[in-house]
Amino acid sequence: MDPSPAAAEVAGGFDVPLYASLAELFEQDRPDGVILATPNQLHVDGGLECVEAGVPVLVEKPIGDTVESATKLVEAAEAARVPLLAGHHRQHSPIMAKAREIVQSGRLGAIVAVVGTALFYKPDDYYDVGGGWRREPGGGPILLNLIHEVNNLMQLVGDIISVQAVTSNVTRGFPVEDTAAMIFRFANGALGTFMLSDTAGSARSWEQTSQENKTYPTYEDEDCYHIAGTTGSLSIPTMRVKIFSGPRSWWEPFDTSTESLDRADPLANQVEHFAAVIRGQAQPIVSGRDGLNALRVTAAVTEAARTGQIVHTGLSTA
Repeated sequence: MDPSPAAAEVAGGFDVPLYASLAELFEQDRPDGVILATPNQLHVDGGLECVEAGVPVLVEKPIGDTVESATKLVEAAEAARVPLLAGHHRQHSPIMAKAREIVQSGRLGAIVAVVGTALFYKPDDYYDVGGGWRREPGGGPILLNLIHEVNNLMQLVGDIISVQAVTSNVTRGFPVEDTAAMIFRFANGALGTFMLSDTAGSARSWEQTSQENKTYPTYEDEDCYHIAGTTGSLSIPTMRVKIFSGPRSWWEPFDTSTESLDRADPLANQVEHFAAVIRGQAQPIVSGRDGLNALRVTAAVTEAARTGQIVHTGLSTA
């Protein structure tokens, strides 16, 4: 389904039907599921059309462009019992699966600190797409990129219950932020810091360290997350683990190891999982509500940067 003039050529190339709208699709056909990859501001309306039609839907992140509208979609899907999945594909990554396993095993002890980075440089023509909407508020790295990081960290450490943040747009000079610094408080008491910039000459981002998207150059010796507990720490995605073997002290050496990974494409895994959900063989790994929770945190970051205050996310406190 695509209303753009270029859609006919694409549909013809793949020899598939073409519909100008979801309404036309549902009038003429009955898809098993819908992957909604429209611009952010159309996610909720398209998702609601799918829910009303009773069709399972995988909505690209963010699940909505505002918390209020996304809540409407999530509650509608839950009430109708129509599967609603959020497109946080990294949750289907073997790296994340191994990291969750290590954290949940207790090998690191109680988690006390998280350090994260998403530092990269988007080319200048990135901001020319679609009439330049990425130069305006809502088109910057907080909503488009940070939401992936927030979802990852909450899957590893738990709910983020409050945030502090400062942003800057000095480098690019657009109305939208290009750099942000954040402090997160997690429900379990852990604290986290996160640096985000789309104008930084750095490789400390998931895309440039995970080796999962081959269109990016990758740097195998770099990490983008570091999770520290009372007995050890984990660096991601190098999967380097340091654990105290004896007394816990900065005078004592660590046992150091690197966890092995069976690599796979998380996007392919996500589509396979969606098919299993459609067939009734699985429950969503990343539900619409999970997507909503990540959106709540990014909205809190924006508000904290605007006001200079600590902003509570409304997520759990225990």
